[in-house]
Amino acid sequence: MSKILGIDLGTTNSAMAVVEGGEPKVLENAEGNRTTPSIVAFSKANERLVGLLAKRQAVVNPKNTIFSVKRLIGRSFSDPEVQRDISWLPFDVRKSSAGGVEVKMGEQWYKPEEISAMILAKLKADAEAKLGEKIDEAVITVPAYFDDSQRQATKNAGEIAGLKVRRIINEPTAAALAYGLNKQKNEKIVVYDFGGGTFDVSVLEIGDDVVEVKGTGGDTHLGGDDIDRRVMDYIVGEYKKSDGVDLSKDPLALQRIREAAEKAKHELSTVMETEINLPYVSSDASGPKHLLMKITRATLENLVKDLIEKSITIVKSVVEQAGLKMSDINEVILVGGQTRMPAIESAVKTLFGKEPHKGINPDEVVAVGAAVQAGIFQGDVKDVLLLDVTPLSLGIETMGGV
Repeated sequence: MSKILGIDLGTTNSAMAVVEGGEPKVLENAEGNRTTPSIVAFSKANERLVGLLAKRQAVVNPKNTIFSVKRLIGRSFSDPEVQRDISWLPFDVRKSSAGGVEVKMGEQWYKPEEISAMILAKLKADAEAKLGEKIDEAVITVPAYFDDSQRQATKNAGEIAGLKVRRIINEPTAAALAYGLNKQKNEKIVVYDFGGGTFDVSVLEIGDDVVEVKGTGGDTHLGGDDIDRRVMDYIVGEYKKSDGVDLSKDPLALQRIREAAEKAKHELSTVMETEINLPYVSSDASGPKHLLMKITRATLENLVKDLIEKSITIVKSVVEQAGLKMSDINEVILVGGQTRMPAIESAVKTLFGKEPHKGINPDEVVAVGAAVQAGIFQGDVKDVLLLDVTPLSLGIETMGGV
């Protein structure tokens, strides 16, 4: 039987894994990378680009480069969070006839799930090339807090990409499956998943072949994107103060600032200070203007302190809802690239009074867990009883549904 692909369809990056010989393994994409940017673009040469190629040209083609579409999928146009996102997205967004969202790329309008399908189609094609066999089925992960419509839209994206979606599973549950594979003893764990666009936390009990979700919570609009946004606003504000130029209305400058903000954020996870240098960012009567400024880790932490605190508040309430105390938790697993930020790691450490578990790559753990679930379907992994919770009012469908 052909392999079932485990896919972490992320806001910023996506990853995929399969089970081979009973072991989950992350697959590299055509570019040789273990993660693929969740970005789709229509190039100036009228060519559709997905992943790294789309990301590379974003700075010169912001209007036709679609990113963070997971923040829009399955939502209504009138949703206040969607409206907030639209205010800072460089591409055009409109209300669909059904009241949903559509984004413009090239001369055409697309539903978010059609954009997600393009990302999934690339992952499928790259996996087939890597494995030398056809792939028709997948397990795809979503934030625990996705509602019925967001889950259904994600499932539709898979179908559009030519994948039969065997199951949609929650990202923190997938992380726990990856962690819990081959664990003998009973443990209570917390999965703290700070991703590109969403924040999720789940409390799970892992026992002998049973993974039970005790509680879950999150915020589908709290993620690395929001941290980037704060840094962007800071750069724009400081430049306005020093040079008297407002770059917030210049889409090309903003795309450069967006990339610089993300780069600075990454660098500040390892160094205490970094420099932002954007030559020829704008011009006035006196000629071209350049942007050069330093940003420290302390400044970054100050800019996003409330976002980190918000995540910690959610963790406290979820642990409480599960009827547990912080001291009952045996292990904390960090998921999502954003958890590399020292301030986040130390906030989690302070809350639980212990070092978070470091054994799993935060960028890959969800895809690995999706592959474990796929392996169970294939009969290559010993069946684990997965008792998940539905955090919101979901329509429950049985017999192979989601």
